[in-house]
Amino acid sequence: MKNTERTEARKNEILDTAKRLFMEQGYEQTTINDILTASGVAKGSLYYHYKSKEDVLDGVLERMTGQIADAAKAVADDPAMTAHEKVFRVISSVNIAESPDERMIRELHSPANALLHQKSIAQTIRAVAPIMASVVEQGIREGIYHTQYPLETVEILLVASQFIFDEGIFGWTPEEKAARMTAFIRITETVLGAQQGSFMFLGGGQTGES
Repeated sequence: MKNTERTEARKNEILDTAKRLFMEQGYEQTTINDILTASGVAKGSLYYHYKSKEDVLDGVLERMTGQIADAAKAVADDPAMTAHEKVFRVISSVNIAESPDERMIRELHSPANALLHQKSIAQTIRAVAPIMASVVEQGIREGIYHTQYPLETVEILLVASQFIFDEGIFGWTPEEKAARMTAFIRITETVLGAQQGSFMFLGGGQTGES
């Protein structure tokens, strides 16, 4: 194995172990010694890659958000989709609450992992916002969106969607969630300067207004 491959394998070993411990014990309760013991990595090796526990956390989140950003980029680059479809597909792709890893989602909503949850949302938005902004810029070129602030607008939309549709925070009933989706669709049309009803297909054909 080449040195670069060995280095990458060691970093992944540390991050895999840290992520598991953060999920099981909570970030605050997990120590560097816990990570060292569970991973079997030498102390000097860990500190060569990561200077602190917070640095390890950033590494875990960077890897998670990188995967989400890759999925969003695939949507943005799809020539078969309209800008409208891409906007909401990207928003859906960054919603950590929809992850198939139920255990991870449950643990992220634990009070012990409040910092982990908060940082995961912030890093995801930072990674995905420029990708989604490129979709909005596509819509501007096509004349279907009209906003002077594509990046800032999508940041606001992503922040709103990450929190309002996070069932671990609000626990909406299906009816309450549907009502907020209808409102979110209309708000998205407004802030993007899109024609009213542009995203109606996303709400099952209903925007909540005549």
